[in-house]
Amino acid sequence: MGTCDECGSPYDDSFTIERNAATHVFDSFECAVRHLLAPVCAHCGCRIVVGDEIEVGDAIFCCIGCATEASMRTTRERV
Repeated sequence: MGTCDECGSPYDDSFTIERNAATHVFDSFECAVRHLLAPVCAHCGCRIVVGDEIEVGDAIFCCIGCATEASMRTTRERV
């Protein structure tokens, strides 16, 4: 039985993900996405899950508002 790194829930069907030489334990895909797998907005720091991110150079933003607030001149939707 493992304990989820994100929510702390003990679960008999937990799973591990190895990333960047570290092992993480999760009880659901939702916890894995929120804690480890989803990219982080370069402006507000929220996790981007739905795929509507805005990419500017090497930065990823959750919305056009964050991209604009970060004083970016050109934006394009990630396709």
